[in-house]
Amino acid sequence: MTIKVLTFGCRLNTYESEVMKQQAAEAGLDNTILVNTCAVTSEAVRQARQQIRKAKRENPDARIIVTGCAAQTEAGRFASMEEVDLVIGNEDKLKSESYKAMPNFGVPVEEKIQVNDIMSVRETALHLIEGLEGRTRAFVQIQNGCDHRCTFCIIPFGRGNSRSVAMGPVVDQVRKLVENGYREVVLTGVDITSYGTDLPGEPKLGKLVKSILKHVPELDRLRISSIDSVEADKDLMDCIANEERLMPHMHLSLQSGDNMILKRMKRRHNREHTIAFCNEVRALRPDMVFGADIIVGFPTETEEMFQRSLDIVGECGLTHLHVFPYSARPGTPASRMPKVRGPVIRERAARLRALGEEAFQAHLRSQIGKEAKLLIEGKGLARTEQFTLTEIAEGEAGDIVAARIVDASHRHLMAVGL
Repeated sequence: MTIKVLTFGCRLNTYESEVMKQQAAEAGLDNTILVNTCAVTSEAVRQARQQIRKAKRENPDARIIVTGCAAQTEAGRFASMEEVDLVIGNEDKLKSESYKAMPNFGVPVEEKIQVNDIMSVRETALHLIEGLEGRTRAFVQIQNGCDHRCTFCIIPFGRGNSRSVAMGPVVDQVRKLVENGYREVVLTGVDITSYGTDLPGEPKLGKLVKSILKHVPELDRLRISSIDSVEADKDLMDCIANEERLMPHMHLSLQSGDNMILKRMKRRHNREHTIAFCNEVRALRPDMVFGADIIVGFPTETEEMFQRSLDIVGECGLTHLHVFPYSARPGTPASRMPKVRGPVIRERAARLRALGEEAFQAHLRSQIGKEAKLLIEGKGLARTEQFTLTEIAEGEAGDIVAARIVDASHRHLMAVGL
């Protein structure tokens, strides 16, 4: 082992882990484990601490550096672990100089901590990586941080305020990735539909998408990651309607189907808006599929309120659910609200996951007999335009193959080349 990275949480963390590995290597580190943590739930923090202990048992001579959102918000908690050599903040983890000065053995806890005030950070640098999934798909970070203050969320205190990468460097990076052989690019960030609010002229996400597709005509497929539908702008809707290279798969930051819970979460949309948005998008792009994040057991959630979250799965035609049992984060307003009992939360989560599984199975069945363009990922597996995993014998990694869907298993589609 030279440098190993343990990554928890979102796609942005996955992207940043690749940058961290590059920066740590440039700093000359070896025999080091980098732990990129997530703070979205208390369970995520617990799992990170558990994996740190396991990593040290399995690699007793390795140095362990902890970073990420949980390290930013709970630096002292990680620094107090005897297994941990250094704690680096979310901003500094992307800089090679952060890895050059390791503390000596046996230093006080406070000397292990290298965490700045994330709220003082005003810019997000663009980091070029070769990609995360072979030679097929690459991720480009266009934005970091969040200006919203949802009552359940601690992420703004781990990521800071929203800040965007200028359009020109983003387009240049996409172009370079395409020149290096990537067929698909995914735009990622913490709150990407807030893109551009801090840039001159305040260009929105839709303008960036149009610019990428116009100036990099060789790009075959462009995806956008999780979005807040209330921030979808006119240019983005125009791209959905008219740009075939923008893939028909969107993941919504939904969180609940009940208006009172959404209000107590301090979300900016209501259920009626979400349903109308999904209907409008499908009218523009009939093959669009939607995923969504939904929190179960938010404080004060009654059975009737939860039922509205169940109902919205069908009303919006959701096919990919990420179900999060509510987990109180100390310091957030929601942590002081009347709680739902743990057994009730677990039972509701199981019901919602079961409904999500039914919706996903219905999606798989609906694709049988249809034609699709598959991006081959390797080892006989590919992804449709809707990001559905598909088994196919034809093609090499990086190829885009015209195919017909002939069957479906429990987890993926089966196709043959045309």
